[in-house]
Amino acid sequence: MNSLHSAAADLVALAQGSEHGGNHDSLNPYVTGGGALLVLLLMLWVTTRFNRDR
Repeated sequence: MNSLHSAAADLVALAQGSEHGGNHDSLNPYVTGGGALLVLLLMLWVTTRFNRDR
């Protein structure tokens, strides 16, 4: 039980240690979201091309 409290305390200290919110300077949220949207649309297109049941 003591190791559980110790691990939890370490995780809380690790989570509170970031001063800049944890975001890397080179990660633009619009580029990341746009890339994710593009990948999902590409996956949707591929899925609909291979679905020849209709």
